[in-house]
Amino acid sequence: MAKKRVLILGAAGRDFHNFNTYFRDNPDYEVVAFTATQIPDIAGRTYPSELAGKLYPNGIPILPEADLKKIIKEKQIDEVVLAYSDLPHQYVMEKASDVLSSGADFKLMGPNTTMIRSIKPIIAICAVRTGCGKSQTTRRVLDILRKKGKKVISIRHPMPYGDLVKQRVQRFADYSDLDKYDCTIEEREEYEPHLDRNSIIYAGVDYEAILKAAEAEDPDVILWDGGNNDFPFYRPDLLIVVADPHRAGHEKTYYPGAVNLRMADVVVINKEETAEYENVEKVRRSIRELNPNAIVIDASSPIFVSDYKKIKGKRVLVVEDGPTLTHGEMKYGAGYVAAVKYGAKEIIDPRPFAVGSIKETYKKYSHLSFILPAMGYGEKQIRELEATINSSDAELVVVGTPINLSRVAKLNKPSVRVTYELEEIGKPDLEDVLNEFFAK
Repeated sequence: MAKKRVLILGAAGRDFHNFNTYFRDNPDYEVVAFTATQIPDIAGRTYPSELAGKLYPNGIPILPEADLKKIIKEKQIDEVVLAYSDLPHQYVMEKASDVLSSGADFKLMGPNTTMIRSIKPIIAICAVRTGCGKSQTTRRVLDILRKKGKKVISIRHPMPYGDLVKQRVQRFADYSDLDKYDCTIEEREEYEPHLDRNSIIYAGVDYEAILKAAEAEDPDVILWDGGNNDFPFYRPDLLIVVADPHRAGHEKTYYPGAVNLRMADVVVINKEETAEYENVEKVRRSIRELNPNAIVIDASSPIFVSDYKKIKGKRVLVVEDGPTLTHGEMKYGAGYVAAVKYGAKEIIDPRPFAVGSIKETYKKYSHLSFILPAMGYGEKQIRELEATINSSDAELVVVGTPINLSRVAKLNKPSVRVTYELEEIGKPDLEDVLNEFFAK
């Protein structure tokens, strides 16, 4: 029988993982190409032969998803696999309609074909949307585990935007490793908080090889730090999913966040301190409807500002976490909340000062206005972000990203950092959940 010709739609993460775990050495399929979307400058590359395996001596091209229908027809594609995340259900079916109308099958791959099993216990932190608070939830779980004397190794959902061969297995143990692997701002936002705690975190491209490397360090538990609203790459023994009442209803209408909600052992309703009561209850009703056996934890994410007195009376430029604002569709974040709370005279509009790809970001994500997303998927974009900040007429920069921005950008203005941590409200809390997990 002829091999099935496959096209994988992705964003340099789930797409590569699905290929590695299911298609790489599978003689029944030929993966003709990947496509790229969401992330700038990843189309036009090649998934290298060193990672693609013996069936693909020339590697696999990565093409723009904008050419989807043309690719299906010209490459005679039999099956199209959607393999990226944080998508409205309407968008998923519109994409399916494009594929089906072009003659190919449309496919979503599930946990049984893509999750890898570990010889160690796996605790996974996921979410129903980008920007719900996975990172601070992961940090909270990490702190509890280490307080219990557990040796923990964390593994982060992939962000392989550079040299894929060099990024096959990445181990981050100190800040120098961030420079070693030429990390983008998005990557630094996820890795730095672990390094701040002297905690090791892995990432990369080949998650079977990554898991073996992590297991070789003989941890008591492996912590999966999810990305976007994707479900885990590893089979979890405990799945904790974070929901956001600022986007109440999205827990039912976004792919694959709605999958996470249904699979969760524990659902954390985060940011309750700044959300409307009815929206918190709307999320609670969704959990009861879709996953009535899940343990529900109420939580907040209070903000901490390095020198909050500097904000009062100033004209400020607010910089926020990029993915949360862009495909996460949030209009503001912790930086904006801090600027309002501590009495900024004015939050300036960054758009007149935007240059290059930062200007294009505002065109693509029209819901953004008085917030600057910390875009930095490469050196050129980091310099454009830096130029946007430095050319503004702000008196102070309020940095709401999880990283120390001054490590990658030279700012000509004073700045304050806004950080946030997860705090549970009432009982049960995460410590109760983890005590029960280890008792079992």
